[in-house]
Amino acid sequence: MFHLPIFKNFILVFIIYVFISCGFINLCPIEVDITPGGYNSILPNADSSITISFNTEMNKTEAEKLITISSGTEIAEHDILWKSNDLIVTPKKGWTAGIRYLMTLSGFARSIDGRELQLEKYIYFYAVNNSMPPLVERYYPLDGESIIPDNFQLEIHFSKPMDRLSTESSLNIEGMGERTYEWSNDDKSLNVIPNRQLSAWVLYRWSISAQAKSKEGVPLAQRISASFITDLDRIMPEVIAVYPVIQSQGKWFATGGSLEDGLGPSLGIAVDFNKPMGESFLRSLRFEPLLSGKTEKLSDKSIVFIPNLSPEPETVYTLIVSGDTRDADGLKIGEDYRRSFIADIPFMKVLKITAGNGESLDETDLEKENILKVFARESDGGLVFFSIHFSFMLDNESKQKAVLAISLSPFFPGNLDPIALRFVSWVSDDRLIMEWERLKAGSFNEPHYYRLLIPGGRGGISNGDGLYLKDDVCIYLEVENETEI
Repeated sequence: MFHLPIFKNFILVFIIYVFISCGFINLCPIEVDITPGGYNSILPNADSSITISFNTEMNKTEAEKLITISSGTEIAEHDILWKSNDLIVTPKKGWTAGIRYLMTLSGFARSIDGRELQLEKYIYFYAVNNSMPPLVERYYPLDGESIIPDNFQLEIHFSKPMDRLSTESSLNIEGMGERTYEWSNDDKSLNVIPNRQLSAWVLYRWSISAQAKSKEGVPLAQRISASFITDLDRIMPEVIAVYPVIQSQGKWFATGGSLEDGLGPSLGIAVDFNKPMGESFLRSLRFEPLLSGKTEKLSDKSIVFIPNLSPEPETVYTLIVSGDTRDADGLKIGEDYRRSFIADIPFMKVLKITAGNGESLDETDLEKENILKVFARESDGGLVFFSIHFSFMLDNESKQKAVLAISLSPFFPGNLDPIALRFVSWVSDDRLIMEWERLKAGSFNEPHYYRLLIPGGRGGISNGDGLYLKDDVCIYLEVENETEI
């Protein structure tokens, strides 16, 4: 049988409970709404925010501690801003495109009115896009591969078009120095070209960090590193031949002679190597004592040294190829190459001096005596005629210089009058005729001598092709009266 008083008591207790729970004492649960809240949502921008809304005012410190955001193994730093009961989360450095983030809301927090909130939520999201990260599909050289440094390029091929700036700045190559980047294949292939040739027999390490991004802004899936070594070429460079060469119609040809006994005037010196050489081999030659000239390239394996002047006669020269000379791959010769020689270049000589009266001094006589008797007649103005015969032909310029350099002057006694050159002629390229006037004949008691000087040395008589008299040739003309003979 239903008892009305009991039912009334139950209704009264229920009304009191509701009044206490949602009135003066709030026992309603705390509600949380997250935007975006869908699984694998995509935030529109790199700086987009996430909003966590509470339906009541929260203890801010406790609520903020609920939040952790990570991307893989890294914690994503973020800033927090409260607007009323909304907690707004923004990234400090921006979200990275294509990265899947996990926001975890876990732990205990209380509202200002004392209610408790126990959360355990996991929110996955992306920013900008959810594109797959780019991969390094292949590269050359392979890891640990031996290569030749000549014309080297590092090739890296990606699975997606890459952002050039971030990719280039994230690439590190130990020891390469400055380099040039060339992109191709819709920016999926990168060639790295060193501005200077790599050194031989060196281990090079390179890496590209995950900071490299695709054009969609997605970073590389993982850091890539590898190495290569420039030791594929194991043949050391060396000098294999040194020989004289002669130029004809702009080209150099071997003379067939050796450096030691075949290097004549106006010849060059060719140096052959066993393999293609680097550009430094043009600067590899020097001589002791100094022999000035220029070096030209004949081929990748040969150079020619062209002296400015013919080497000094009777002088021992040493040709030196520097041990630092490198081949095209950067390998050094290692030790200086040395080759000594004496050029097959004689000194010029005066073969004969002949007076108009037939008296003469030949090469042998000039080494023993230095007096040549000549005739002069006062009635003819004291004319003296003689010829000089040289051992080599002179060019036109050298002939003119020789006439000006050769001198005849009064010698004894000291009161002889000055004399003058009256006539000069080159009857051939190696024979000079000179006629002087106002020479005065001496007597038995007082002989008259005139000094003939033909200057030698580098600044003296030369043939214009690097040949010159070794020393001065000095003789004395003893002038006698023709009537007395």
